[in-house]
Amino acid sequence: MSEPLTELFAAGGPTRVMGIVNVTPDSFSDGGAYPDPTDAVRAGQLMVEQGADLVDVGGESTRPGAPRVVASEELRRVLPVVATLAAAGVPVSIDTSRASVAAAAVDSGAVLVNDVSCGMNAELLRIVADRGVHYVLMHSRGSSAQMGELAVYDDVVTDVVSELAARLEVVLAAGIAEDRVIIDPGIGFAKTAAHNWALLADLGPLAALGRPLLVGTSRKTFLGAVLHEPGKPVRPPVERDDATQATTVLLAAAGVWAVRVHAVRPAVDGIRVERAWRSAAAAAATAAASVGRPAAPFH
Repeated sequence: MSEPLTELFAAGGPTRVMGIVNVTPDSFSDGGAYPDPTDAVRAGQLMVEQGADLVDVGGESTRPGAPRVVASEELRRVLPVVATLAAAGVPVSIDTSRASVAAAAVDSGAVLVNDVSCGMNAELLRIVADRGVHYVLMHSRGSSAQMGELAVYDDVVTDVVSELAARLEVVLAAGIAEDRVIIDPGIGFAKTAAHNWALLADLGPLAALGRPLLVGTSRKTFLGAVLHEPGKPVRPPVERDDATQATTVLLAAAGVWAVRVHAVRPAVDGIRVERAWRSAAAAAATAAASVGRPAAPFH
């Protein structure tokens, strides 16, 4: 059984790991990886064994340009997986922007609604408020088909924070308790590679919104661009895990509440190393102070 939800969602603890299970044929990285609900459940259970704190189940691809599926198909894909994992004691997040899917998933045991629409569905917000579950408000603009053309900002950090602050007011006005809300900057959603790096390098203004931060960089295109070598093919998503773990360690050092990843074990290992480093640095600073010696900065 997983730890109590109060501890899972508590601020100030170690960075959490959210494992991704997409039961879709067309997601950019793991589309088609789990053709049967049993395969998806097994993958989610393995993630928990490897140290995942939550499992995020999605039934509709949100990659740029992806077409929408009908609600009945999304429900068919996710509900058996959500229900089985939840019954086994796994904290499950449902990745959806549809009210009907959110309601059915929460009623099947999901403890968090991961909303990639930036809180644009009033009925979904009402359901989250009524059920009292946790809620991820992720920054995005437009649909998957539109987001590329909407990646225009005066200053991406200022604009994203401003837009999230405005949507947070809507979320709270809908009756969702503030201590249930988690903020996600929406890396890759209506953002260029430069926008993504600017947000990752300046998380302070996002943290100033006063809510825990969830960040998902896993295997995304902007990492592929960093890894690309002239004259060679762009690395496919599954070959971007090492770069993903580099961002995971940096995000843990920045104090985010959770990272959303495809490869769980490396993320868990990286976070453990960052915690050990942080603990050793604190001990070294204390020891240096006790003898009047300045702690040497790391370069």
